[in-house]
Amino acid sequence: MAQIDAGEILPNDHVQQMAAEGRVTQMHRGHQYADEGDTFEIDGTEFEVTDVTHRTLGDMTDEDAQREGSEDLAAYKNRMKKVHASFEWDDDSEVVRHRFAPADE
Repeated sequence: MAQIDAGEILPNDHVQQMAAEGRVTQMHRGHQYADEGDTFEIDGTEFEVTDVTHRTLGDMTDEDAQREGSEDLAAYKNRMKKVHASFEWDDDSEVVRHRFAPADE
C-alpha cells in the first residue's frame, strides 16, 4: 500500500473534483496506475483504491459509465472520443478499472 498522487488515477482537476463530490467512483485507464489499498487525497479527503481489475472495453456497462460520471455507456464512448483525439472504441482493447472510495467508509 502506498500514498499516490490523485493524478495517477484521475487525469485532471475536473475529474478529481467529481470524485471529491462522489460523482466519480472509478476510472478505467489504459494501464494499471495503483494497487488495491493505495490511497490518495483530494481536497483534504483521503480515498482508498478498493479494487483494481484488468478488463476490456467490451466488458464495460452502463453502470461503469455512470460510476465514471457519464449518463450511460453511449455517452461515455462519446466523451472518450472528444477527450482523446485519436481514440477509437475497440471492444477487445485492454483497460484497467480502478475503483475507490473515501477511506473512512
